[in-house]
Amino acid sequence: MTALLLAAMSGYGIHLLYTARLLGWSGLGPAPFSPSTKKRRPTSSEWMAQAGLHSVAASEFVLAISSMFLLGALIALALFGSVLPMLAGGIFAASFPIAAYRQRRRNRLAIAQDAWPRMIEELRLLTSSVGRSLPQALFEVGASGPEIMRPAFSAAQREWMLTTDFEKTLGVLRELLADPTCDATCETLLIAHELGGTGIDRRLADLAQDRRDDVAYRKDVRARQSGVRFARRFVLLVPLGMAAAGLAVGNGRSAYTTPIGQLAVLSALAMMAACWRWAGRMLRLPTEDRVFAR
Repeated sequence: MTALLLAAMSGYGIHLLYTARLLGWSGLGPAPFSPSTKKRRPTSSEWMAQAGLHSVAASEFVLAISSMFLLGALIALALFGSVLPMLAGGIFAASFPIAAYRQRRRNRLAIAQDAWPRMIEELRLLTSSVGRSLPQALFEVGASGPEIMRPAFSAAQREWMLTTDFEKTLGVLRELLADPTCDATCETLLIAHELGGTGIDRRLADLAQDRRDDVAYRKDVRARQSGVRFARRFVLLVPLGMAAAGLAVGNGRSAYTTPIGQLAVLSALAMMAACWRWAGRMLRLPTEDRVFAR
């Protein structure tokens, strides 16, 4: 165990020396941190809305986490036959529902990011060339948008039919989509609806071009990261495969039940989780703040 700690400390020291000499990083953290670049974190309601989980109750979410914890604990107990790895396996499995919902949220945001440039352009054409009113053009564009976005536009249309209040209608749409581009588009439409004028065509054209540039940048970055993301998932399976193979060699299973064996397994699982989390943060693309969030 002492050798393991010394190896970890030596590796981290080499990392600090390398980043200090070649990258100019300072401090003892794994990467530099600038308070000025700190992003606004979405609230729990925004997070659930972006994941499309309006109808999921908190109790159901807790039940899913508890079920995965129990399943992971039972599998770890069957493999290692000890308490500490059982708890670590349960905690690791309990993170699966959270990871699945995070992936669902990322997929929905990616679909919305890809769709908004076309939707904004259609909105511009309907309001300028075809002569549709702003509410009518908005609902027509939403009806032909991606499947995951249509329920939000339908709810906004119901609000408009009940109240004919365009501000409240846009508020419903912003709340259900919780998307930065939706906020900017709704704010542009609201100002045009209240003040009038002919500048909306140019504003929507500029917004659509900005969104197209952002989508092209993100697609290029994702294409460059595809190989790294595959390697990240593949490397996760290697230690688990080696641990499973060790169970079948000699007295490998009994070695896991000793105090040192349990501590080694727990340390290995903790390092795997930390490296997985760290790699995920390094591969994460910057998210856009909701400037017009209410």
